[in-house]
Amino acid sequence: MVPLAPLPHTLIGTGPHRVIAVHGWFADRRAYDRILPDLDRETFSYAFVDLRGYGEAMHRTGAHSTAEGGADVLALADALGWDRFSLVGHSMGACVAQRVLAAAPARVRRLVGLNPVPAGGFPMPPQQWELFSGAAEFPGNRRTIIDITTGGVRPAAWLDRMVAQSQACSDAKAFRAWLDSWAGEDFHEAIEGAGLPVRVVVGELDPALGAEVMRATWLRWYRDAELVVLPAAGHYPMEETPLQLVTAVEDFLRADEPEPESAQ
Repeated sequence: MVPLAPLPHTLIGTGPHRVIAVHGWFADRRAYDRILPDLDRETFSYAFVDLRGYGEAMHRTGAHSTAEGGADVLALADALGWDRFSLVGHSMGACVAQRVLAAAPARVRRLVGLNPVPAGGFPMPPQQWELFSGAAEFPGNRRTIIDITTGGVRPAAWLDRMVAQSQACSDAKAFRAWLDSWAGEDFHEAIEGAGLPVRVVVGELDPALGAEVMRATWLRWYRDAELVVLPAAGHYPMEETPLQLVTAVEDFLRADEPEPESAQ
């Protein structure tokens, strides 16, 4: 059987610290475009990936689950020759990153979750579930979700742009399938007690995945976890506060000890 080609990706930087960044439910790898010009390309090498059903992988078939996504990210690391790397995951993408950690803990240096979904899933009451499950079909649902999770303070044109980008970069059936996985699956026992350094970055304006949820999940389950709150951000800090986000992520990653040459 011919192996599936690695996930489509963009490589940025030539530094010795390798980092794989995973996008969330509403975007492909272009979610990170606003931070690309300001990354430290001498310290880090970044790989920004498209998950199945998104971007250049929009028509790639599969289960569209976080476990499958984690296996795909590991396969990309293998294709790049990256034995050890750090992970950055936004929202749903943080579940994928945690699946990588669960499958190959010795390969992960540091983990950053950006407004991240916990490994315990994201249970919703019926009305909220109806809103989210209908987002695959109805653009208005997507707009409402983005508006609520950014504090209801963003311009209408920005909300419209975010919705249009989300629709253009994702396959509707895959988008819906991903929801069942990231919201409904509980695999926290597979990562609970992990001792690697973890930083959780959340936007103060995000009422869904904010500091309170992180303290009850991420900060309880990881032994070396810390929380950073960005005051002017909601659920999309890459768009809302890009410079503050770069500082929060790279200062944390930069604190790691250099890898031995044989491990890079």
